[in-house]
Amino acid sequence: MPDATTADAHTDVLVAGAGPAGLMLACELALAGVSTTVLERNPSPPGFCRGFNLNARSLDLLDLRGLADRFLVEGPTLPATAFVGTAALDLAAMRRTRHPYVLGIAQTRVEELLTERARELGVRMLRGHRLTGFREDDEGITADVRAPDGPLRLRCRWLAGCDGGRSTVRKRAGIAFPGTPARRFTLLGDVVLADPAALPFGPTAGPDGGSVFVIPRPGYVRLVTAEPDPPEDRDAPVTPARFQKVLDRALGRRVEIAGFRWLTRFGDAARLAERLRAGRVLLAGDAAHVHPPAGAVGVNAAIDDAMNLGWKLALVARGRAPERLLESYHTERHAAGARLLRDTRAQALLAAEGERLAPLRDLLGELATAADTAGPLAETVTGVNTRYPAHDPHGHPWEGRMVPAGLPVTARNGGGVLLLDDATAPAAVREAAAPWADRVTVTAVRPGALPDTSAVLVRPDGHVGWVAPPGTAGGAARSALERWFGPPAEPGHHDVAD
Repeated sequence: MPDATTADAHTDVLVAGAGPAGLMLACELALAGVSTTVLERNPSPPGFCRGFNLNARSLDLLDLRGLADRFLVEGPTLPATAFVGTAALDLAAMRRTRHPYVLGIAQTRVEELLTERARELGVRMLRGHRLTGFREDDEGITADVRAPDGPLRLRCRWLAGCDGGRSTVRKRAGIAFPGTPARRFTLLGDVVLADPAALPFGPTAGPDGGSVFVIPRPGYVRLVTAEPDPPEDRDAPVTPARFQKVLDRALGRRVEIAGFRWLTRFGDAARLAERLRAGRVLLAGDAAHVHPPAGAVGVNAAIDDAMNLGWKLALVARGRAPERLLESYHTERHAAGARLLRDTRAQALLAAEGERLAPLRDLLGELATAADTAGPLAETVTGVNTRYPAHDPHGHPWEGRMVPAGLPVTARNGGGVLLLDDATAPAAVREAAAPWADRVTVTAVRPGALPDTSAVLVRPDGHVGWVAPPGTAGGAARSALERWFGPPAEPGHHDVAD
């Protein structure tokens, strides 16, 4: 579907921002049949990006929709990733994922692939369109847009702010963004070295405590190094002379740069929106949280937000579930955002504190590769071990977690899955699921594949929403289905989106 240059007066969901969060959210909504329009202020995609990876959790989420293979063919997979100091984190030790590695792929390519998917699903893309303000009423939102051909007004029922750390949506909605400002800054340069052998892949330490991290790219290298004395204007462009000076200081020697492709500066600010929902406004990605770049998890957290929000907003927009389902988006992803800030701040602090924290770096470096601790540590840093609040905190250990990798769960249609032990699942549970057949697929699994239970309800984002306790009756199953998927369908019911 070609990009639109004009828009209808109404769309169910208006998404501000065509980054990973906005594009993934648009795909999820359109998959469910919700009319969706994406606004992007930039007229064309950028030719540069900060992010260069998808981690195991993102690949697991994409796999639920049958999309992981589109991304896996784009780059190499590596069983380890940079952690603290010179230590590498052993990703191959993870057990709760189908993808125990990191995929090397540029954020720009991630966005291109998600854009292709969005167009396949009929999402309307409006590039060169900037949201400038909006007004909410009882029925929806009127958005003011600055378009290439002049002012434009769009009417929507829901507005998703996926428009970055300086989000217009968040500010206009009056949502506070508490946290800590940037205190330390890092320079990033995509450059061509005069002598490609002058800097090897990975970290290179200088004699006075400085260091440079080198990432090889086709035809150039990416250099990352601390900026010990940033200028007063932190938004000032990074000049080639400035970058060369900081590089030489970090290495304690001259490494000649023959060409500069892109230079930028980023800080270690850590902020989390006070609310992820305010009325008909929702936030995802950098609009909801900014964090130090440690672990390169920004793109991954954005996809995670979108996958959690998409199916819930789709059910509400279609009139299948009450609005209270959206509160679980705030509850689950706000807590995940707090953990994200904790983990990235810890890694940034370890990297910045020099010799004072060297013993702690050494200890964590050992834990990152030791047989008993590497897996749990990698699952924490990548979010693979994410557990959302369980309905019964003392119940089955699967509840709230991603469904185990060995079970036959795909949700290509964006719906839920009810797994039933083929030998022991009560007939009442299968019968109870029938009124939700438009939202939940019943799948039989081999006897014994569901330890300590006979039925498992898997949400569209892959997390387990309910595990049948012993002696489960149909009433318990109906309660769980209604909690996550809204009331049962009635004869003759039509979606609001229809």
